[in-house]
Amino acid sequence: MGLGYIGLPTAIVAAMHGIEVTGVDINPQVVEMTNAGRLHIIEPGLEEMLREAVKAGTLKASATPETSDAYFMVVPTPFKGNHEPDVSYVEAATRSVLPLLKAGDLYVIESTSPVGTTEAMTHIIFTERPELKDKIYIAYCPERVLPGNVIYELVHNDRVIGGINPESTEKAIEFYSCFVQGTLHKTNCRTAEMCKLTENSSRDIQIAFANELSLICDKAGINVWELIALANKHPRVNILQPGCGVGGHCIAVDPYFITADFPAESRLIADAREINNYKSFWCAEKVKNAILEFELKHHRKPTVAMMGLAFKPDIDDLRESPAKYIVTKVMQSCDNADILVVEPNVKEHKVFKLTDYREAYEQADVVVFLTAHSPFRELPWREDKVMLDFCNYQLKYKQ
Repeated sequence: MGLGYIGLPTAIVAAMHGIEVTGVDINPQVVEMTNAGRLHIIEPGLEEMLREAVKAGTLKASATPETSDAYFMVVPTPFKGNHEPDVSYVEAATRSVLPLLKAGDLYVIESTSPVGTTEAMTHIIFTERPELKDKIYIAYCPERVLPGNVIYELVHNDRVIGGINPESTEKAIEFYSCFVQGTLHKTNCRTAEMCKLTENSSRDIQIAFANELSLICDKAGINVWELIALANKHPRVNILQPGCGVGGHCIAVDPYFITADFPAESRLIADAREINNYKSFWCAEKVKNAILEFELKHHRKPTVAMMGLAFKPDIDDLRESPAKYIVTKVMQSCDNADILVVEPNVKEHKVFKLTDYREAYEQADVVVFLTAHSPFRELPWREDKVMLDFCNYQLKYKQ
């Protein structure tokens, strides 16, 4: 249930291991493209596997669920405006398969979820289908993959699997053993849910430390990239790299699932979220100030190239992207400035008119690097332009 950035690769990998898979998505274009063997996301090597699975008949897409032996909920779990978790997609997907469930079936939630979600869906299932109580297997198994390396990591990464009872855990392990070569770790569903949230909250805190350092170093006149490189020479120090914030559907969202349910106990987690959100605001202010300084110095509005919209390099995922937030804020506040928006991994965007990165770079007076996409490597560092580097472009790619 769900053919997005995780659901589709999971369906393809399972199908490539001989499992007959029906991928369900409410977007008719996704269904059509999948059945045609065309990928609607960017993931190296995945389209070839998709074509092979479709041709072999082990994978097909549908707008509605079909009777199966196992059902997997891989739908979004966003947060509401007040940072309260929204599990309505999981519930909707669960209710759509309720009429199809039968004794002996396996039901698994992979969507990142607040603690207690698996038990809540179990309650719905057994309330609506009481005859299935103790006759189906229910478990939670979160994904642990990195966009750009999903094919490898779906197979080789360890997985945490927590059932509502030991029998459900074993049944889920039996399924994932068909294609996962990493270790499958047994636990209960609440611990598995919290494990996923803990992993991403830990990353968020580590990034927040790096981003806070970047704010301090900017004020102190210190190159933060050099500082971190030197500090990491210590055998027990491994500071991450700062950026223009934190994006994606995991690290930028999952900590809120903890802070919403445990506000008094999650002060460090909440502070990290605030720091990483503030870093995006700070970057936007830096860009706006650079535009103003250019205008005062040259008595004209500058042409500004905003380089990158995705939340990390070399992908097309814009969900919760700090770069997208920064571009929006700059465009809203800088009347009449010529803002060129660049995202080489997206063909077109509903809000932003996209410009080729070479053209934008050549035309710009002010260049703002937000995402270190590989194509940007061919662009030489230009001392004759105002260069704002929020993703370590200068250190990585300076010619």
